[in-house]
Amino acid sequence: MSGATDDEPREETYALPVPLAVGIGCYMLAAIAGLFLLADDFGPALLVPLWIVHGVLLILLIRKLGAKESSTYAALFIVVTSLMSVYVATMARDNLTLQQRGERVTATVVKKWLDPAQGRKNRDYNYTLEHQDGTKVPGPAMKTPSDRYGIGQKVTVLEDPLGELRPQTPGQADATGESLGSGALALAALGAVGWMTWRGSDAARRRDRGP
Repeated sequence: MSGATDDEPREETYALPVPLAVGIGCYMLAAIAGLFLLADDFGPALLVPLWIVHGVLLILLIRKLGAKESSTYAALFIVVTSLMSVYVATMARDNLTLQQRGERVTATVVKKWLDPAQGRKNRDYNYTLEHQDGTKVPGPAMKTPSDRYGIGQKVTVLEDPLGELRPQTPGQADATGESLGSGALALAALGAVGWMTWRGSDAARRRDRGP
């Protein structure tokens, strides 16, 4: 009787983290989707507090998995990868939108400049483009990570007729890389939840065994 009684708590201890981990994973994916939808409609004044609340909730939830000593670091990792996933997904959405409603035109580079220096951050090149009739290509300046075009050079770009998105070359507007990157970051966050689930189970097993 005593042996059967001792076994029951152990089975419960090891089974609990799995459904909890599934719930945390579902919450995390829902948070990524929700913050992605809010990214265009609201500014940092609302989004920053939401990310902070998201991080605090993750810390509290992950601590319940059992590995309390590393729950804060795991939650921070998940928040950072979630934020990066949302940012990259937003880039992919903009590229897809430009592909769908953009118009292919041949434009001329009339001005270029570097972004202001910000520590060790890479400085992008900016280009002001004009149509053949002298009118400015609508939207913000085109950006590239390196100096690819000279003043007076002609370049084929997709322009946004609404002027909301930056003009980009057809190759730049390919959203495949951003889509894969966003998915990979979301999987990394899910992997962190799985890792903490394993650590919590291992910690519970060691506590049951005693010194």
